[in-house]
Amino acid sequence: MQDSILTTVVKDIDGEVTTLEKFAGNVLLIVNVASKCGLTPQYEQLENIQKAWVDRGFMVLDSRATSFWNKNRAAMKRLKLTVPPHGGVTFPMFSKIEVNGEGRHPLYQKLIAAAPTAVAPEESGFYARMVSKGRAPLYPDDILWNFEKFLVGRDGKVIQRFSPDMTPEDPIVMESIKLALAK
Repeated sequence: MQDSILTTVVKDIDGEVTTLEKFAGNVLLIVNVASKCGLTPQYEQLENIQKAWVDRGFMVLDSRATSFWNKNRAAMKRLKLTVPPHGGVTFPMFSKIEVNGEGRHPLYQKLIAAAPTAVAPEESGFYARMVSKGRAPLYPDDILWNFEKFLVGRDGKVIQRFSPDMTPEDPIVMESIKLALAK
């Protein structure tokens, strides 16, 4: 039986140790993000669905990945000032973590164990583009790139995993969120 991710210890953007238990009862979309990435425009969509469904018990959780070519190695103070919430989003932000490799954070260990493969848009060429750029994941279940998403139910169990190029407002993601909110 899958463990709830809600008991996982994390640090918020200010470095305070906490767990995800304070989000129990909500449907969560956990996204490994980057402040400077070709997919960063997804922030706007994440904020749109956060605002649209927060009253129904939906939350986006923003975890910053340090696993991709040092794209996110800025100091936490600078990160906090240059990206949301100051840049326009309302969802919770967490400290930088490793999402791949030997140093993979326990949160991502649990998320990946529950959903080892991601749903991708039809005819997505994202994986092939990453391979052609020398950015292929080392292991089949690794997080491919920034903005990979995990949908977690109210009970803390992972429902689905979505590839980085599947935008938050993709009909498949939206329908999955609606179904989770209906439970």
